Amino acid sequence: MSSGNDMRGFAPLSRDARVKPVAELASRLQREMAGEVLFDHASRGRYSTDASIYQVMPVGVVIPRHQDDLSLALDIARDAKIPVLARGAGTSQCGQTVGEALVIDTTRYLDGVLEFDAEARTVMVEPGIVLDHLNAWLKPHGLWYPVDVSTSAQCTIGGMVGNNSCGSRSIRYGNMVHNVLGVEARLADGSEVSFGFVDEMAERSQARLLADKLKVIAEKVGPEIREHFPKVLRRVGGYNLDLFDCQNPKPYDPDGRVNLAHLLVGSEGTLGVSRRITLRLSPLPEHKVLGVVNFPTFYQAMDFTQHIVKLDPSAVELVDRTMIDLSLENPAFRQVIEKALVGKPKAILLVEFAGQDHDAQLESLHQLNQLMADLGLPDSVVAMPDGAEQKSLWNVRKAGLNIMMSMKGDGKPVSFIEDCAVPLEHLAEYTDKLTEVFHRYGTEGTWYAHASVGTLHVRPILDMRRDGGEKMREIAEQASQLVREYKGAYSGEHGDGLCRGEWVAWQFGPRINDAFREIKQLFDPENLLNPGKIVDTPTMDDDRYFRFPKGYQAIPLTPVFDWSAWNVKRDPLTGEQSEPGSAGDPTHGLAMAVEMCNNNGHCRKFDAGTMCPSYRITKDEQHLTRGRANTLRLVLSGQLGEEGLASDDVKEALDLCVSCKGCKRDCPTGVDMAKFKIEARAAWVSAKGLTLRDRMVGEMPRYAPWASKCSGLVNRIERVPFLARGIKQALGLAPKRSLPAFHGNFLAEVHEQQPPAAREVLLFVDTFNNYMEGDNARAAKRVLEAAGYQVHLNARKGERPLCCGRTYLSSGQFDKAKAEARRTLEHLMPYVRRGVAIVGLEPSCLLSMRDEFLQYGLGEEARALSEVAFLFEEFLVKASEAGELQLAFKPLGHRRAMLHGHCHQKAFDAVRPIERVLSWIPGLDVETIESSCCGMAGSFGYEVEHYDASLKMAELSLLPAIREGGDDAVLVADGTSCRHQIKDGTAREAVHVARLLEQALA
Repeated sequence: MSSGNDMRGFAPLSRDARVKPVAELASRLQREMAGEVLFDHASRGRYSTDASIYQVMPVGVVIPRHQDDLSLALDIARDAKIPVLARGAGTSQCGQTVGEALVIDTTRYLDGVLEFDAEARTVMVEPGIVLDHLNAWLKPHGLWYPVDVSTSAQCTIGGMVGNNSCGSRSIRYGNMVHNVLGVEARLADGSEVSFGFVDEMAERSQARLLADKLKVIAEKVGPEIREHFPKVLRRVGGYNLDLFDCQNPKPYDPDGRVNLAHLLVGSEGTLGVSRRITLRLSPLPEHKVLGVVNFPTFYQAMDFTQHIVKLDPSAVELVDRTMIDLSLENPAFRQVIEKALVGKPKAILLVEFAGQDHDAQLESLHQLNQLMADLGLPDSVVAMPDGAEQKSLWNVRKAGLNIMMSMKGDGKPVSFIEDCAVPLEHLAEYTDKLTEVFHRYGTEGTWYAHASVGTLHVRPILDMRRDGGEKMREIAEQASQLVREYKGAYSGEHGDGLCRGEWVAWQFGPRINDAFREIKQLFDPENLLNPGKIVDTPTMDDDRYFRFPKGYQAIPLTPVFDWSAWNVKRDPLTGEQSEPGSAGDPTHGLAMAVEMCNNNGHCRKFDAGTMCPSYRITKDEQHLTRGRANTLRLVLSGQLGEEGLASDDVKEALDLCVSCKGCKRDCPTGVDMAKFKIEARAAWVSAKGLTLRDRMVGEMPRYAPWASKCSGLVNRIERVPFLARGIKQALGLAPKRSLPAFHGNFLAEVHEQQPPAAREVLLFVDTFNNYMEGDNARAAKRVLEAAGYQVHLNARKGERPLCCGRTYLSSGQFDKAKAEARRTLEHLMPYVRRGVAIVGLEPSCLLSMRDEFLQYGLGEEARALSEVAFLFEEFLVKASEAGELQLAFKPLGHRRAMLHGHCHQKAFDAVRPIERVLSWIPGLDVETIESSCCGMAGSFGYEVEHYDASLKMAELSLLPAIREGGDDAVLVADGTSCRHQIKDGTAREAVHVARLLEQALA
């Protein structure tokens, strides 16, 4: 172990005696490897944390491009006597994947399926493959890998092997150790060994020699194994030495055979580095049904679980009241969780039945209803036989950790006794007594997860910057006494790492702990493989390793936005929070908002949703929401120099952020990187100034009237190649990107000539729809008038039209943006006060009134505006539901519509209203394209350095879907940028939904 100071910042490496070896290591890696080699401060910082409470700066990071690269990196590190740490998605919650070592990230390239045998139900994969990606590959074959952990969208098979992962359905399928057939690994001495069934090994092979030595070690401590190894399914601490206990064989393998690969499962990379992994697969169940049991008390939920499991469910998962309440606050989860509730339960259990016979599963659901009635809770079960409903609710459960971490304020649920496992008959009593322990220390715990196997994820709410470390130790001591009393396992799912390593000896006793040390010495005599894990570990509360040690604080700076909403105090016992306040530190709220990222890596997903388009095209931690948040946290705490948000590190990390706000919705903790980018951009401009391109982007609302008046000349520029090329080059615009075309001035040409009506609305026509696509505004006005509304417009004669200030925000001109917001607010307030809805066409403009306007510090008036600001289709749906809409529609020439939602619409759950209004057109089938950001993102897609990235984002799913969708479908996209990208990428015209509704007016 290094000294305490060595573990915190970056400077120690310059004083360390290993400076020369580290420099030589980096140089050799860069010369000989084909993959990426990262030794800069910011990259090391991004890999210094995982989903735990710890932070340890690595020596460097390598990303091998292929298997030869992986071997080369291990050989070079061994020659330099530098430890190595193989890392997957970095979702470990106990600190397994942080250390002062050379981190080897296998996720970008080593993610292939190597061999597959459908008949034998086996597959061989590389360690970096993501679980969901593997299961998507297997699905057409009717198979899946059933260790379905909640992080399945981002976790890798290699990481799951290292942790001995378990998952929601372990009651039926077992843990990782029960489903791994073989591991091909590199050992510390450079040898490659194939770990598998001992009875199939050649007599004098290295694997067989290791097996023989391990068996001797196991026989020496046979009685202790039988006495001290927990008898619960969920036991993942230490090494799986009990696989050699012949007198009492552990059924890791269904046939009782000894498989040496099972020793590597759960070893946290301390014995070898996986190269290839062979897995046992299971048939996909054809039918699933879900029963959601609502409980008036938490104790009942725990007590009744032992009866529910007798019905042979495939999963029984807990969601407690805290998680329910936090889900109700999240727009992505609110409607889903509401469907599952009966009244206001203190807890719910998700009880799943799965199999090949649908009638049998429905019968099991009926039996669940009957059981609950017999236990005194009739009508407490919400049945969900529909697959889509089940998937949505399981997604809420999978997001449990992140939902819990969405609490604002200094206190956060802290993982350290998270997955103690106890026999089911003791579960209710254990949780009750542990709750008493929490109350003793003035806090409350959050509970969720695997009730079926007695493993509940419980996190007491602690403030690690103050007294959290001391309370953590005391709570852990008392929790361990309860675990021992009920003959459970202290580490039931998430492994040991830095958090529970010291408890290995407590759980297994000194003789077995010595045996573990002997195993480590046998495999890794020089302690070069992830040292400090499982054996010879630090204490869990060693402040030197904490991400937020005592005294941690943000460097002083003055943010441009008001972040006081994140600066709250919460009573851990009642859950009540105080009013937001500055607490005397303008930086604190910003720092707390950044620190909402808990490093769980949900942003690494590639499935449905918007987040995170830049990561999807790069697979680079730097261009990931988590990577950016880590960079900002390190900057705000002074660990990346003194430039603060104006630093090059911040600029590079945010370079490919398209401000899509996908993270605002898709991230369960609500990290809004787009807003952080505004802060960083403003800081950069303040320190470094504006470029000509910045001014052109920001001032568009100012020069648009002139460009519109001279549209004949301006629009001809694109037709004169040398002129267009010269202008684009001078401004730093992509040569292949078409310039925007200006067409008229809608607000100047159209006047409010309607007679007064009983109902009125203000149509907010933005710069783009006013000067470039006035037909959209014209169509919206006509539809609103046809609906019986008097339509006001957002301009007075002789005055410049109102503007949301979005172009100023994106170019770093914050003061001008705020001034535009204030001017807009002053103009609109008379309408707002009399309850007139403000209706907009461009999502990024209108929705800024519901978002950025609230953080300008404009007070109650901004909040009042946000409550009456609607997108065009949102307003129509609202009016329809109120019975106020007087519209009739006729069929169009189109039978199909393909809809692409703007990213900000997705962030504010505003895509469904478009689907709804399109459904009013008779005979029109609507297909919503499942896509991330279109990649245009305002000026981003114009910029020469971002043009390629912009197209790659569009080619992920949007443009291919349009090309494959056929020419008979009308394309619908509300976003100006989206329509531009679609036209440049497919030569197809997309229209605003207002245009389509106008065409369909009867």
